[in-house]
Amino acid sequence: MNVAMFIAFIAGWMIAWISACCLYISRVSDRYVRLHVFLLAIPVVVSFAGLIGADQVRETGLWHLDRTAWLMASYVGLLGWTIQRFCIRFMHGDRSYRAYFSLLTFTTGSASLIWFSGDLRLLALLWGLPLSGLVGLVLLNKEWTPARHVARLMTRMFAANWLSLSLAAVWLWQVTGHWRITLALSEESILRLGWENAAGIGMLVVFAAIIPAGQWPFQRWLLESAVIPTPVSAAMHAGLVNAGGMLLARFSPLLDGGLPQWLLMVPAMLSIFVGTGILLVQPDYKRQLVASTMAQMGMMFLQCALGAYLLAVLHLIFHGWFKAALFLRSGSVVPRPRPALLAPDPPSRRWLLYGVLGGIVLGIGFWVAEPHEPLRMLRALLMGWSLALAWWQMAVFQSGRWTGFIVLSGLGLSAMAFHDALASMLGDALPAAISTGRTETAVVLLIACGGLSGLGLTARRTTEIRAKLYLWLVHLGEARDEAVESHPRYLGAYMRRGGELK
Repeated sequence: MNVAMFIAFIAGWMIAWISACCLYISRVSDRYVRLHVFLLAIPVVVSFAGLIGADQVRETGLWHLDRTAWLMASYVGLLGWTIQRFCIRFMHGDRSYRAYFSLLTFTTGSASLIWFSGDLRLLALLWGLPLSGLVGLVLLNKEWTPARHVARLMTRMFAANWLSLSLAAVWLWQVTGHWRITLALSEESILRLGWENAAGIGMLVVFAAIIPAGQWPFQRWLLESAVIPTPVSAAMHAGLVNAGGMLLARFSPLLDGGLPQWLLMVPAMLSIFVGTGILLVQPDYKRQLVASTMAQMGMMFLQCALGAYLLAVLHLIFHGWFKAALFLRSGSVVPRPRPALLAPDPPSRRWLLYGVLGGIVLGIGFWVAEPHEPLRMLRALLMGWSLALAWWQMAVFQSGRWTGFIVLSGLGLSAMAFHDALASMLGDALPAAISTGRTETAVVLLIACGGLSGLGLTARRTTEIRAKLYLWLVHLGEARDEAVESHPRYLGAYMRRGGELK
């Protein structure tokens, strides 16, 4: 069943790619775009059918078929189809209108195939294809100087990322003698690697994961990518930036309990705090979303560092859909809420105190229910903090507070139910969470101390250290001069060219 569905899946993407080639190389009517988007739904439907029918792991040739791969193929395919449906009207009138659909199809199609690879060589090859497609999407607007600058920066970063994963694949093959991933990462092969080889290969895999995710200290390319078109940003932040979580899950035997785990934890923690700080001080909406992605990916990698790969995959999917929705609706956030919707007075301290107490009660209750479950303390902290934050945000609205709170509570319960369903569906497809003990406690304390420190600095706005921190975060979140242009000069070139034609 799995093999037949995978053949149908490949056939569906072949149809979509042929349609994309026709869009790119021929002057077909714009109406053909709608037909192309309709054809793009074929591999999406097949991937969902494969996910439902996947009952066991199958190895066939260079491919590895399991439920995790089908889940990621369904997620990436549906996300790509949604973004292209949005582009039909949003990108209409752009001179590269058809080329956007072609390159988006190539990018999402290759991204959905990555996790079916059962061979190290195939994985390294497929890993670089969507990154190349992303650079091609940016270069469609090559007349614009910031776009060329961002494309060059992305090319350097992605080349280093691709080289890192390729070196890790070759190194792992030289030591174990296996190209097949399941054999190269088996218990026998890991014992044969030794500490030095496992640490070196694991560090290369970590670099391959954090560079495209824009983690500290590689965040510059991500912060300057706000100049690219909004649908491309949605595809990038929801389908490519967060792929590092799945990569770490595939190479988890090399990371658990070793130096790569700590190497991953340090930039993840720094990215959470730095990304959150830039989000709070950055006035540009798209850069706020970019900084939010940096912080969210830090949280995902922190989950991977603690061995919670199932939580990381859940985070990947929810963050992807949420961030794609925020990018696609970014054009409608300019109008401010009507004053009638806002409360006339600032929230009282008693209201804020109720939110803090509610978050503490929820977090402690959630942790006490299953205290021995791995990462239960971290999940309890995040749930309690989220409740308190939602409660504080409701205070600024004059009406609809309780409706919003009920909706948020329902979404939280739905997320927990989705997590349990995902855990039972995937079964042994992902590594089980390891008991982290003191490491988990240390991470929880660091996050709690960082959050409380941020609240303290926010409350005392006149201190010198807050002013210096504010200016540092503003400077860090701003793009360099080469990546911005207040008055696009390429528009003037178009006008002059049009005058010459007349």
